[in-house]
Amino acid sequence: MEFPFVNREISWLDFNRRVLQEAQDASVPLIERIRFIGIFSNNMDEFFKVRYATVKRMAQVESATQGEDPKNSEELLQEITQKTIALQEESFKTIQQITEALEKEHIFVLDEKSIDADHAEFVHQYYNENVSSELLTVLINEETRMLNGKGNNVFLGVKVEQEGVQEPLFALIHIPSHLKRIIVLPSRGKDQYVMLLDDLIRHQMEHIFKIFSPKSISAHMVKFTRDAELDFDDDLNKSYVEKIASSVRERVEGDPVRFVYDKNIANDTLALLLDKFQIGSRDSIIPGGRYHNRRDYMKFPSLGRTDLLYAKNAPLKISGFSLSKSILAQIKERDYLQYAPYHSFAYVVQFLREASLDPKVKSIYITIYRLSDDSQVANALIQAARNGKRVTVQIELQARFDEAANIRYAELLQNEGVHLVFGIPSLKVHSKICVIERYEQEKLKRYGFISTGNFNESTAKIYTDYTLFTANQQILKEVNKVFTFLETTYKIPSHKHLLISPFSTSSGLKERINREANFARAGKNSLIRIKINNLTNYEMVESLYAASQAGVQIRMIVRGICCLVPGVKGISENIEVISVIDRFLEHPRMIIFENDGNRDVFISSADWMTRNLDNRVEVSCPIYNKDIQQELIDTFELSWNDNVKARWVNDPTKPTYRTNGAVSLRSQEATYAYYKNKIH
Repeated sequence: MEFPFVNREISWLDFNRRVLQEAQDASVPLIERIRFIGIFSNNMDEFFKVRYATVKRMAQVESATQGEDPKNSEELLQEITQKTIALQEESFKTIQQITEALEKEHIFVLDEKSIDADHAEFVHQYYNENVSSELLTVLINEETRMLNGKGNNVFLGVKVEQEGVQEPLFALIHIPSHLKRIIVLPSRGKDQYVMLLDDLIRHQMEHIFKIFSPKSISAHMVKFTRDAELDFDDDLNKSYVEKIASSVRERVEGDPVRFVYDKNIANDTLALLLDKFQIGSRDSIIPGGRYHNRRDYMKFPSLGRTDLLYAKNAPLKISGFSLSKSILAQIKERDYLQYAPYHSFAYVVQFLREASLDPKVKSIYITIYRLSDDSQVANALIQAARNGKRVTVQIELQARFDEAANIRYAELLQNEGVHLVFGIPSLKVHSKICVIERYEQEKLKRYGFISTGNFNESTAKIYTDYTLFTANQQILKEVNKVFTFLETTYKIPSHKHLLISPFSTSSGLKERINREANFARAGKNSLIRIKINNLTNYEMVESLYAASQAGVQIRMIVRGICCLVPGVKGISENIEVISVIDRFLEHPRMIIFENDGNRDVFISSADWMTRNLDNRVEVSCPIYNKDIQQELIDTFELSWNDNVKARWVNDPTKPTYRTNGAVSLRSQEATYAYYKNKIH
């Protein structure tokens, strides 16, 4: 039997459309809506840097090996481009609607033609003081070496008509990514004004090109995206850190994969830029509007308008878990679950700070994937090293788009005496684990935490993630073995409790799915609840199809990519899939197997993708505490019953939004209320 699958790239574009829907939702506060436009645009940028680039490389390989008809990847490239153009058009309409709504709130987004003399004076002064010296302007001719444009490949393509000169002058202005992209202009009464940096530069065009005596100047934005894959050289004399650093620097030389241009640009300017940027037939060439770097809307200023922002909810304490008492002493008595951002991230920092000072703590082991810019986690680890603890940090240098930051942290930690482990270059470490060793009455006692998300104070405010604090010696002994494996990669960790990629996650999950199928066939209690970010592994999809055919009810919350098709008669009619998109990014992974009433519950760092199951170091942790098991089930059910921000996934028979039930339930608000009630 041929099972139905949705292509992962197409599924991802469907996910990003759900993000765009948040910008279209009139119930979302207005400034938050424009920030969702920024998130949508940023997602699209990363998609082209990574996924589109991968499909393009596949097409190139197919072309080399199949001759005239490399149609699979080639057709996919075309489908992606067409869907992207449609999404782009939809986003333009959404921005126009938001702009009109902002004007009703006395917030005006001005361009270079709509500012008056007073604002023009402010703009000119701002340009001279903050922008002029940062711009890189290149005249385009046969000798021109094109700009690489590190990171933010956004340019203004300029055409200058000169007095007394027949041939026009062409130039390219690179807009540096570190400049503030949205400038707040002086307000007038209750009217507030902002201006995009692109338009501020356009306003200064005659000033920039004054030596050419221009009679007319046209400036149109173009956006150029490169393949973000890192390529490593084989120089054995280079350290792993040097190879990563070198590859990050060379990323700006990656092959082009997308070229977005203002559809009003002159034909001769466009043709010249396509030629200079070496844009080919396999690159996604997308006509767009006036602005292409809309990810900057993620930082649209608040303007003091709290009425146009989400209401701020203070992070809650964990019930029964006090920050004013010894964290380790409390964990010794029982396990605790932190669910950020509903709970304060301070528990993680306090755990590490206490361990760094405790004379009985001899060693700390932790994995690092992404740290915040000013990391309290890193500071606590440095404090521990200075206090004589043996601190071992596995820092993932290939965390995509955070490679440079992680190299900086690696150098900082190493200089402070922290022992760094880099593992295997071809095997990313994505697990979120920490264990400390403490001597009590001359016996070794372990304490630790295992998480679904990064140990990052900044993202903990906007990502939902579970963290289990535990002193379970059996679990932490196996966590310790993961670190032993990372230091001595030939020694595969033995384990009975954890599921560890690339060794046992896939087989352990499939075994449990099959067990539920056997229970269903035997007429016993069977149910599978899954909450993950992405599902792309075909073997896992087929296992779920088989369980559905056996009669297992399967409820899935998949935020992003989902290659499974639910509700297909005879194949997946017992599977339902929803996605929840709201103010917080749904990031936790959890799996609940009913197991005929003896529930088997896991939290995990791993999505159900081949890379997470077979090509990364991931840890899935069983939850043995019955109260925490119930807490996870409760929070899953709150998300499952969402009928405000939940959408059906890959089910053409149902509307996009899931609107079951007479009473509205918005799961993120309900989850905050759930935890608030626990501490009263």
